[in-house]
Amino acid sequence: MNTAASSEPRIVTLEVTDDAIIAQLADGRMVSVPLAWSWRLANATPAQRSRFEIIGTGEGIHWPDIDEDISARGMLQGMPACPPKQSKANRRRA
Repeated sequence: MNTAASSEPRIVTLEVTDDAIIAQLADGRMVSVPLAWSWRLANATPAQRSRFEIIGTGEGIHWPDIDEDISARGMLQGMPACPPKQSKANRRRA
């Protein structure tokens, strides 16, 4: 049996504030990214933000109410979510 520790970051706890997404990793590190990095979370209600599930063994977090996923690796690598692009037809109507 292989007992080597995984080198992948794993989230063990998470807090979402009005300004940040803060994750405690299994190796003891804390990582915090601006809430604005997730346009879905930034636009969500506090109740929607507080309802999340840890994915697998901590690879990421899923918010079922708003269909948002954020990975531990993405937080560490500084990869914000991009909002969807508006189509040209929608931009002309605005």
